[in-house]
Amino acid sequence: MSVQFVKVKSVLNKKKIPDAWFLDDYTLNAYSACSFNCLYCYIRGSKYGFNMEEKLAVKENAATLLDKELTLRVKKNQFGVIVMSSATDPYLQIENKTKLTRTLLEIILKHKFPVHVITKSDLVTRDLDLLHEINKQAILPSHLKEKTTAGVFISFSFSTIDDKVAKIFEPNATPPTIRLETLRKVANEKFITGISLMPLLPFITDTGNHLEEMYAAFKSHGAKYVMAASLTLFGDEKHDSKQLILRAIEKHYPHLLFRYQSWFDKSTGMPAYYHKAFNKKTLELCNKYGLQNRILL
Repeated sequence: MSVQFVKVKSVLNKKKIPDAWFLDDYTLNAYSACSFNCLYCYIRGSKYGFNMEEKLAVKENAATLLDKELTLRVKKNQFGVIVMSSATDPYLQIENKTKLTRTLLEIILKHKFPVHVITKSDLVTRDLDLLHEINKQAILPSHLKEKTTAGVFISFSFSTIDDKVAKIFEPNATPPTIRLETLRKVANEKFITGISLMPLLPFITDTGNHLEEMYAAFKSHGAKYVMAASLTLFGDEKHDSKQLILRAIEKHYPHLLFRYQSWFDKSTGMPAYYHKAFNKKTLELCNKYGLQNRILL
């Protein structure tokens, strides 16, 4: 694999309004593109092509920039949750060599910012020592101080817990069975941890039986919350998520192709009646298994 090393002008992105699900005052991406190569990823398109791993880039000056940017934010008392990562996983395979995410966590600890790590990888356990220190020392923004004392949130991203299904739609990501065991390890370390169950695939991973199995597994492995959302697809070019998903459906689930074509022909998402039933079902499952549907209620 050929990896590019690039210099960027900034690395910390300020959100105008923190997302109620992800708590992101800031977002931070150590890499661009993604070697996990999930077909449904919203960043897909001609920029990255069929195999996003081929366009993977390391932001080689990210640490220097982050240190400067957080220094300025501290002077202005602009503490807030930093989400790692919003556009690519912080624990891609290349992280084993570069240790860039670990370096960025060290800088986050230095400046005492809280962090929300979102990942499909088991490599996050390498950095639990740093995350424990951040959890103790982070200074929370005022809008979170009444809700929690935690400085670290760790969410594991799933679209299924079936390794065979995952291999079709997220071919290079850590298998879900390994993710579940990693969830257990992180939960045993007493972090606030849970699930970003996004996207669920209509009539494949959102069926009643599969949802029941997933929520039961998440609960038994220590999750505190499950944030669920359905599939959103974009683009009519061959590299776009919509076309990649439709080709995968045609190959592996041909009986569903007409339905998918009908749903996504003139829309990026599922119809309103679907979302109503979907939200009702996922809330019922959260209540059944004693899970929150948000990190913080």
